[in-house]
Amino acid sequence: MASSAALPQTHTAARSNSMGFFRLIPGVLLLIAVGCAGKFIEQFIAHYGKAHHLVLPNIEYVLWAIVIGLVIANTVGVPEIFRPGVATYEFWLKAGIVLLGARFILGDILRLGGISLILVFIELALALTFMTYLGRGFKLPPKLITLLAVGSSVCGVSAIIATQGAIDADEEDSSYAIAAILALGAISLFVFPLVGHALHLSDHAYGLWTGLAVDNTAEATAAGAIYSDAAGKFAVLAKTCRNALIGFVVLGYAIYWASKGQAAEITNKGAFLWKKFPKFVLGFLLISLLATIGFFTKPQLGTLGNLSRWAFLLTFAGVGLRTSFRELGKQGVRPFIVGAVGEVAIALITLGLVVGADRLFHL
Repeated sequence: MASSAALPQTHTAARSNSMGFFRLIPGVLLLIAVGCAGKFIEQFIAHYGKAHHLVLPNIEYVLWAIVIGLVIANTVGVPEIFRPGVATYEFWLKAGIVLLGARFILGDILRLGGISLILVFIELALALTFMTYLGRGFKLPPKLITLLAVGSSVCGVSAIIATQGAIDADEEDSSYAIAAILALGAISLFVFPLVGHALHLSDHAYGLWTGLAVDNTAEATAAGAIYSDAAGKFAVLAKTCRNALIGFVVLGYAIYWASKGQAAEITNKGAFLWKKFPKFVLGFLLISLLATIGFFTKPQLGTLGNLSRWAFLLTFAGVGLRTSFRELGKQGVRPFIVGAVGEVAIALITLGLVVGADRLFHL
């Protein structure tokens, strides 16, 4: 009797999963189309310049894909049928980072990660402190200040969402913080490469700065890749160091607000940390370890690298398609002002740190 009752439920679950999969297809196809359009524009301009002996600016497909996505999102908009698939850009981002591990040997990660990690801790302490006092100066709600501080110091939107649940923050506060971080992330895509070129930063220095100063992983990856492929790799490495600390920061704030009686007590700190820890960081390290010990052949490493680029292609298209300036503008001015002032200060401070590290360690 029990088995006969379970049979329809199994079919219903399978049908539901199948329908969920098919709902993703239109949006994923849109991501592919936008990403490929960006790649086509980049190649067309390069070929046109070569054929007509013109020196044209080499604008990476990354920026074209983001711009095309932004134009669509902020003119005709993204119809509902495409939105579930477009939202998978975060999955492609994490997949791309994991596969990118094939392009790093573990020795490089330890060497680069050591410098990056020191700067990450400095950036983390400065950003949390600065955003907290700045938010208080603007008399923002205390939990909104916490969300802005975590979002700007660690991991952007992911950190805000993780912290919201841990400290029982209001949905409205979370929306304000996310809007501010997303708007500033979109601006960084255009500002950071200009500053990097103006200062003639090396790929390593620029990528490290981007990974330290840009909050969302998607925007940090894109801002690095816009500069150069090598800068994109360094940006991912530095940002991954920041991402790895998300659980510890969220745990600290959860304990703080619980001590004030405004959040639930954390009974199992180890389980809490594991739940909040970004698992794609472990995937990145695993692939890098396998590449280091020679598990992959040279053609296989090339294939993994190409798959990583394809995953990022979909990610960059999604960054543009998911950014609606109309929606961001509805969230109010004060959180954006606090976020903007804080982000500019953090960007300048981290730029100074990176330039100093470059002179000392010749990045």
